[in-house]
Amino acid sequence: MSIIATNNSTPREPIPAGNYVARCIEMIQIGTVMELINGEQKMLNKVRIGWELPTEKKVFKEELGEQPYVISEEYTLSMNEKANLRKMLASWRGKDFSEDEAKAFDITKLLGVSCMLNVIHKASKKDATKIYEKIGSVSTMPKGLEVPAQINPTKVLSYDSFDNQIFESLPDFIKDKIKGTPEYAAMQQPNAIHTNNQQPEAIDDLPF
Repeated sequence: MSIIATNNSTPREPIPAGNYVARCIEMIQIGTVMELINGEQKMLNKVRIGWELPTEKKVFKEELGEQPYVISEEYTLSMNEKANLRKMLASWRGKDFSEDEAKAFDITKLLGVSCMLNVIHKASKKDATKIYEKIGSVSTMPKGLEVPAQINPTKVLSYDSFDNQIFESLPDFIKDKIKGTPEYAAMQQPNAIHTNNQQPEAIDDLPF
């Protein structure tokens, strides 16, 4: 008896490059992962933010009909003035953060908020024939331009209230990344004693 593993999946067609109206619908807390930065290994706390493009639709599954494209980007969960997350958010809202605002910004405030997304194409470093989409920039909505109502449900995954149903709905590569974090390991051992890394309290009335 043979058990044959095959790869018959259809290659995913990248989102066409261009500018799109978009709405933030996903916030996935990955946790702490190790990355090589300028030859130095660093432990970084990561989050994945996702947007839907309500004006750009395609039939991905026949039983669901047309659905909007969704694109996501991973960021280090840092509001340091040099952090990509802070730069992206400043561009999105049209102004930088004050130091008080940047001390503790609850990024779930982004959920449901509209913006303009610039989607670019890049070749894979491992295989130049493979092209994938990437977010080039995020900016404020032009005055008078409206975004259609949200189509996909809002999806939030955090270690404060871990939702296994949402976790299982994620692509395997994201689930594997989450499973490799100390936060996920600690969650599997709830009775273990862990160091209390107290975070600063969020400021409730921060404007976005």
